[in-house]
Amino acid sequence: MSLEVAAMARVSLTAPRTRLFRLVEWYSRRAYGKVLDPARALAHNPRVLWSDLRFEQSLAKWNRLDPDLKALAEMASAAAIGCSWCVDFGYWVSRERGMAPEKLHDVPVWRDSDVYTPLERDVLAYAEAMTATPPTVDDDLTARLRDRLGEPALVELTAMVAVENLRSRMNSALGLKSQGFKDTCEATGSARPADDAAARD
Repeated sequence: MSLEVAAMARVSLTAPRTRLFRLVEWYSRRAYGKVLDPARALAHNPRVLWSDLRFEQSLAKWNRLDPDLKALAEMASAAAIGCSWCVDFGYWVSRERGMAPEKLHDVPVWRDSDVYTPLERDVLAYAEAMTATPPTVDDDLTARLRDRLGEPALVELTAMVAVENLRSRMNSALGLKSQGFKDTCEATGSARPADDAAARD
């Protein structure tokens, strides 16, 4: 898998071995079992990598939106953009947190799935509408979400979709593909077999 990914990436995944990257490499292996390819790519510009790390640490403290809704929004945005790395990693992170695998698995085909609540369907629709170019968010959808979630959570949802657009578009532009995180979930029996191509590219 790593050789295939390295051949498809548009920047070298052999990062300069700065002190910052060595620290990121150590933490990444400890937390995720492997070094994340986005970190390898960003390490070519240490200031970009450092800013990204600080930004992600700040995002982790946001807590006004339900984590499952946040995960669905991120996955819907990543799937709409076609970022297989983000879909793969997002699936793994959410499964590790205990989210129902069928809800993650069905994100690319959520309109045809019966596993989502009306609120979840609105969140998925909002994420896709925000991700469209230009955005296609409408007043009715936003009003439903504002009424159900409250304004603080709606703002957080909106910000998280924007953040996922940043991640997914950057990873896609750099040619980063999935690293097999989702397959690890399935190998341990924690998820049903998947057939969505986005997570296997």
